[in-house]
Amino acid sequence: MTSTFTRLLRRWALLACLAPLALASLGGCSAMTAQNPSSALKPVNAVAEGGDDRVMLKGADVVAYFTQNRYVQGNPQFKSVHEAVTFRFANAEHKALFDAAPQKYLPQYGGYCANGIVYGIPWGGDADTWRMIDGKLYVFGGQGSKDAFELDVAANLKLANQYWAEEVAGSNSIWQRSKRLVFRVPHYKNGEQLAKDVAAAKAKKG
Repeated sequence: MTSTFTRLLRRWALLACLAPLALASLGGCSAMTAQNPSSALKPVNAVAEGGDDRVMLKGADVVAYFTQNRYVQGNPQFKSVHEAVTFRFANAEHKALFDAAPQKYLPQYGGYCANGIVYGIPWGGDADTWRMIDGKLYVFGGQGSKDAFELDVAANLKLANQYWAEEVAGSNSIWQRSKRLVFRVPHYKNGEQLAKDVAAAKAKKG
């Protein structure tokens, strides 16, 4: 009993130390503001840029994934604010499409790396690494994360949907991230482990 209590105290102490470090490494108050709007989209993979407090996916045109099947950087000239988050588009046509049906074009999990959400961690997400699944946009934190997610798409989608609904959606991104980097989910695997799994799967295929 005492041993268990001691371990919990140590973890909480580590969390208390980790949170300020996370804030510092991510730009402190700037990251906190950008990623955590007071709206239904909280949290989001956004940054403060060019006078806009929170720009989704560093300005990637979310409509282009659907209409052109590719990553396209948006232009600050064509932008819309939805749920306190700024979206940029490559042209007026894409802006009009978004304005007519924003929910259709929103990236899943706030634009964070889908593989990170599998572990309850809202972190990363590169606009040029993505996949469409059943008409929805999923973003990944690099090719390695995408490969890991694709080892079992159905299972990973189930886990990500669960953690997003039960923990991440509506939470503060930095506190949630810090919590789950300390109190890891039972199926947690680090980057090295995932890389080995991906390599093994590729070797098995041939």
